[in-house]
Amino acid sequence: MRIVIAEDDALLREGLTLLLRNEGIEVAAATDNPVDFLEAVAEHEPDIAVVDVRMPPTFTDEGLKAAVEARRRHPKLAVLVLSAWVEQSYAHELLAGTNGGVGYLLKERVGKVADFLDSLHRVANGGTALDPEVVSQLLVRRRSDDALSVLSPREREVLGLMAEGLSNAAIGEKLVISAGAVHKHIGNVFLKLGLNSEDGSGDRRVQAVLAYLDH
Repeated sequence: MRIVIAEDDALLREGLTLLLRNEGIEVAAATDNPVDFLEAVAEHEPDIAVVDVRMPPTFTDEGLKAAVEARRRHPKLAVLVLSAWVEQSYAHELLAGTNGGVGYLLKERVGKVADFLDSLHRVANGGTALDPEVVSQLLVRRRSDDALSVLSPREREVLGLMAEGLSNAAIGEKLVISAGAVHKHIGNVFLKLGLNSEDGSGDRRVQAVLAYLDH
């Protein structure tokens, strides 16, 4: 796996580089600004990019905009946003309408290195990894009379866990409910949101949820 990192915090950038290389992952470039990041992606053609949201010059949403642009130029590039912020303006553009290979994790909520590496590999392999808080804030943007209002609290929980990329078994363990209950809740979510639930693939389910978020 070849990675390009875009992170303006020198300590975190070097720490990520060391961590990934210790895991046997090739870090082709570690940049601190959007321009160098896009050039590095074009030069090294990485499998995945790890990108912070707020970067120079204004430290608002340059990193996320660069991630969107990188995906536009290189559609097969997987992108994992690792940030302290949920920047909504470009998050929908990055997440929705994608064929997979995308994630958005909050730095303060990445409690274990193993969990981060699991998310990294999942995204690199075409899956999706979203922090529950990211999903929550994106859903809050929707109108109060939106179709999501028909979901029960439990169905919203299941929807959030689906967006994280969890399997039925993992959802059941997290919510302490049976496999049958998980299957029923997922069926209800797809039915109420008007989504095709025939395909049982975890990643396809997540993509359907993400596509729905952009409507």
